[in-house]
Amino acid sequence: MLKDMEIMAVLPAKDINRARNFYRDKLGLEPDQVIGEENLIYRCGKGTGFLLYQTDNAGTAKNTQMGWVCPDFDREIEELRGRGVVFEDYDQPGLKTENGVATMDGTGKGAWFLDSEGNILNISSM
Repeated sequence: MLKDMEIMAVLPAKDINRARNFYRDKLGLEPDQVIGEENLIYRCGKGTGFLLYQTDNAGTAKNTQMGWVCPDFDREIEELRGRGVVFEDYDQPGLKTENGVATMDGTGKGAWFLDSEGNILNISSM
């Protein structure tokens, strides 16, 4: 049943207009659908997407909330940095980044950044 259905990530935004500007200006994304004044639906590759909705709970999660798999990871990192995206540095058991990028044994590269609402987003090369 559920395994054959489309899945959509859901991200909180304390200020939906600030978030919309971030996703447009930093990530180059425009909403595919606007529902009311506080809900934006974005579409990405292969039918995937995410909902960005307004709530005071934004920025409270301490884990990765959404990620993109990029075929040309290095080019994507360079382009995002050019748009002003700042990648996080981590030094913890199992994860160490250099200049914002982690090289993971057997699985490729990964990088994490915060959106305007404090959500942790990821890109990887898998």
